[in-house]
Amino acid sequence: PFIKDAMDMKTRDLGLNLAKGSYVHFLPNVAGFVGADHVAMLLASGIAQSDGTALAIDIGTNTEISLLTGSKIACVSCASGPAFEGGHIKHGMKAAAGAIDRLQLSDNAVQYHTIGGAPPSGLCGSAVIDAVSQLYQSGVLDNGGKMKDHPSAQVKNGQREYLIAPKGESGARYDITLTQRDVREVQLAKAAVRTGIEVLLHTKGIAVKNIEQIVVAGAFGSYLDIQNAIGIGMLPSLPLERFGQIGNAAGTGARMALISKSKRLEAQELARHIQYIELSTAPGFDKIYTGATRIE
Repeated sequence: PFIKDAMDMKTRDLGLNLAKGSYVHFLPNVAGFVGADHVAMLLASGIAQSDGTALAIDIGTNTEISLLTGSKIACVSCASGPAFEGGHIKHGMKAAAGAIDRLQLSDNAVQYHTIGGAPPSGLCGSAVIDAVSQLYQSGVLDNGGKMKDHPSAQVKNGQREYLIAPKGESGARYDITLTQRDVREVQLAKAAVRTGIEVLLHTKGIAVKNIEQIVVAGAFGSYLDIQNAIGIGMLPSLPLERFGQIGNAAGTGARMALISKSKRLEAQELARHIQYIELSTAPGFDKIYTGATRIE
């Protein structure tokens, strides 16, 4: 980044018509793809003040991950793509009214929940993760992500897809499905996140079992079923009580910095202690990433 330090600018210089003499405060950056939003998330989570070993993960199209060991913080940036927000998914959509946000397979029947109780319109990212995990557990997907023959899996336009909500059910206007291509998109996205975690642990010589706390942030992280994320290998297989979901912590951190000078100073101190690791140049990156695409 051109500027890494925190910065104050007069609102009038930015074309903002606010209180006379007021300023805009910019929290510090860490690296090109680890910006002030991640610093704000760490600030809001309070995780830097905790003892022991912890992971802070802000999941999105670009996922930032920090590994905290005592007073030391190391971070990576993962290009996880838009699948977690419904992008590049045939019937994907953002977490809005009518989006299927949770689903479960029971005796080959799909049970799902939609946001706002509205008729199903598509799948948001959390439901896509649920679907892949549930299909794997049910034997419809193998650990390479290939969709097998199944009564609910049909072939359309040369690719297999699994029926989630048939047209007419609960007011659905069309068949909502998960396709083989959708599964591949999820594999790439979840592999990026898991690779970031593994590179951080390998770089710092820490075993997965020694992670005492994992904080998951971001709008998508609020809806994520941790058990299903573990089920596809996106998150480490650890006891559920070690995980916490804190929603839009970046927004909370920004509000904290807005009203507190001491929190601004704390954010600057946090950023100074963060070691950025370039993911693509990490030893063994290709091998780790390829292995992380598997569902297991």
